[in-house]
Amino acid sequence: MSNKTVLSVIGLDPIRISAAEIWFRELSQQLERHGCHSVLCFANQPSPNIRKFLEAPNVTLDELKDSWELKWRPTIDFHRLLRRYQPDVVHCHLTGFISLYPWLAKVHSVDKFFFTDHGSRPEGHVMRAAPLWKRAIVPIINYPVTCVQCVSEYGYRCKVASRLLPRNGYTVIYNGVDICRASAGLQTAGVFRKKHLIPEQRAIVTQVSWIIPEKGIHDLLQAASLVVSQKSDVQFVIVGEGPYQSECQKLAAELGICEHLTWTGMVQDPLLEGVYAAADVVCQMSRWEEVFGQVITEAMASWRPVIGTRVGGIPELINDGETGFLVERGDIRAMADRILHLLNDPGQRTKMGNKGREGVEAKFDHRRNVSKLIELYGLPGHDLAAQESERLAGEKPVSAPLH
Repeated sequence: MSNKTVLSVIGLDPIRISAAEIWFRELSQQLERHGCHSVLCFANQPSPNIRKFLEAPNVTLDELKDSWELKWRPTIDFHRLLRRYQPDVVHCHLTGFISLYPWLAKVHSVDKFFFTDHGSRPEGHVMRAAPLWKRAIVPIINYPVTCVQCVSEYGYRCKVASRLLPRNGYTVIYNGVDICRASAGLQTAGVFRKKHLIPEQRAIVTQVSWIIPEKGIHDLLQAASLVVSQKSDVQFVIVGEGPYQSECQKLAAELGICEHLTWTGMVQDPLLEGVYAAADVVCQMSRWEEVFGQVITEAMASWRPVIGTRVGGIPELINDGETGFLVERGDIRAMADRILHLLNDPGQRTKMGNKGREGVEAKFDHRRNVSKLIELYGLPGHDLAAQESERLAGEKPVSAPLH
């Protein structure tokens, strides 16, 4: 497949160095080793720093606005992309499962067409067969689709239960985390703490997420109130933005915890800027059914224990009692108890952090998982032993400090 082109359509704005940008840079690098051209087509043009991060000799950056909408404009623009680049492989991320893209690709003689299911499900989602009309129409619409990548076993089970495609139409390739970047980020813990004026004597409990009800921010704030009532030397740090921030800040004021709460806003590069390195405990208190839980793997790659809710794909990431703790959705008391338990036991934090890092290296290393995707495209996976040698040669030995 050398000298061929892979077109990745990505329905997000590339505004910071998140897991998606890191994944697609790695994809382009592995494609370059096979002599392949990588076209990365985002919802908008990348910001200058992201453009610099993604640029490479084999990379072309483009845009497809509103790629997730079933409308004529993105459909026509997708057709133009196919004419411009004449790709051999098309892979759609965050674009929706029903569109004319697969058939347009077939008309343009695309060899292979893939979707990735990144979608979390609503709270309390029940896996069941889709309505009969969907089961009749969707297989026809998606007949040209080679395979659908699911990013967790939970996502796979949801898709299979829908009966929209045969079971063999899906495969599981987990999302990944850049473990080298996580290691380098350990050096910036103090910088992060100083930037956000967090007192040295306070332990840090962090959640990184959109500020929306589905992410359980309200639950975390109520748990924080219980924690602060028993332990005053703690700071809760919320990293991210969202439409419910003012509502959450009002709740924090009502709970009387503003002095123990830091809102950082958007962080451009959470791994390298010390978000996880500065934390003693990382939380993911989601209420909806997370299909994966990227923050969890990033925290574990940074040797941090994680407390998450028992929803969606999160139990696939956290080994309860080994790399962190699982609690029931909305169980405020259990959240507070687990946070207090870890804050009061630095030895267990260290033990869980070490186990978490081991688990990420084995299962969620982004180089390994991108290599699996490359194989799905029909290319031999890059030599992982060689990759590991390259990583170790370029990575300084790093300890795993817990505060």
